[in-house]
Amino acid sequence: MAEDDPGILVSTAWLAAHLKDPDLRILDATMFLPGAGRDAHGEYEAAHIPGARFFDIDDISDSRSDLPHMAPTTEKFMSRLRAMGVGDGHQVVVYDAHGLFSAARVWWLFRLMGQRHIAVLDGGLPKWLAEGHPVEDMAPIVRDRHMTVRRQNQMVKDVTQVAAASKLGDHTILDARAAERFRGDAPEPREGLRKGHIPGSRSVPYADLLNADGTMKDAADLRAVFDRAGADLSKPVITTCGSGTTAAIINLALERIGVMDHALYDGSWAEWGAFPTVPVATGDA
Repeated sequence: MAEDDPGILVSTAWLAAHLKDPDLRILDATMFLPGAGRDAHGEYEAAHIPGARFFDIDDISDSRSDLPHMAPTTEKFMSRLRAMGVGDGHQVVVYDAHGLFSAARVWWLFRLMGQRHIAVLDGGLPKWLAEGHPVEDMAPIVRDRHMTVRRQNQMVKDVTQVAAASKLGDHTILDARAAERFRGDAPEPREGLRKGHIPGSRSVPYADLLNADGTMKDAADLRAVFDRAGADLSKPVITTCGSGTTAAIINLALERIGVMDHALYDGSWAEWGAFPTVPVATGDA
């Protein structure tokens, strides 16, 4: 088992030991893909880790954008988290019902907003339940707490920055989508998007970073995944995926192995695949 790090990833054993800490705040960031036929908020209301608040990724986003769940403004992030009773001085642990999927996106959002005391629960709700830890269906008691936000603009990239990085080759671009989508062999789930990948990017399917139980692989195995992908981690890294969610799993894995110079392309393929003036590559490279 990987060592617990309250700034990156913690185990279910760590969370169980700290569950009653007064400054612990737990977030359920479950998000299901369209067509899954599941209601994330409804499942949260039925059973969640004691004290958990529900973090709605689609709601706490930039409503001015036509792209899915883009990062919110600092003001919106602060106000929504304050209303949830999450703020300065809190240790936050975020989980999801998949194991490790959408929780990494919320970890990245907190980091983007300058918050360092946030960790993903390794293995998420499935591992918590499998080990017999408690859940509840009660709403948490919420008390306002101010949150100080200092947006870290270097942690997010837009289409213009990614296009320049692709052309110049001065960044390593890693794509978390399935290999079939990266190659252009599988259709995109969103209508109107071209098939393929950003030229010069490398395929690192997020599932390759995880064990069968939804926990993250250890450092040696993570490095092996990046090596097999031909990822040059000496360059600054930009992560991408379908809509900026699973890309954050790569960011999380990079920090797990001590690679700190990384950013996320927030528009990801939902933007790039629809943008008519940027090139698209197909195949393995």
